[in-house]
Amino acid sequence: MFRPMRRFRQQLSNEECEQILRDATSGVLALQGDDGYPYAVPVSHVYADGKIYFHGAKTGHKIDSIRRSDKVSFCVIRQDEVMPKERTTAFISVIAFGRARIVEDEAGLRKISGLVGRKYSAAYPELCKQEIDETIAAGTMFCVEIEVEHMTGKCGKEVLARRAAAAQNNE
Repeated sequence: MFRPMRRFRQQLSNEECEQILRDATSGVLALQGDDGYPYAVPVSHVYADGKIYFHGAKTGHKIDSIRRSDKVSFCVIRQDEVMPKERTTAFISVIAFGRARIVEDEAGLRKISGLVGRKYSAAYPELCKQEIDETIAAGTMFCVEIEVEHMTGKCGKEVLARRAAAAQNNE
């Protein structure tokens, strides 16, 4: 169902892809938007247990698109170093494909918003708890769980060369 990577020598391991998703603070969620137009939107996310999580407002283009079609992709760019003289970039990126599920039950909302709070505001647990309690009580938040079905990561040839040189220097 999913295409193999054409430049397989540049493919990252699944473990490295997962680490990139865990470490990244934002990614771009791609959805089927209005009138057949693709809709790509940056989101702050958490990657845990093979799933991507985020939260948002209960109304808007993002939630409407997810309700229309649960098939999504999510892209994170870890590195994007422009190399003008070489006319290329030294990049590292990950793209995940999966199915998005809107979470609206209180237990799910608390779990996902708690994960988000611990990642982005770990030093302020009481403020996070207060915001979670308030948004759940107001009924203004939804959360999304993306079950990752396929994931690939890729790095540029320049990154591969740097890694090989570093490995050689460590021998």
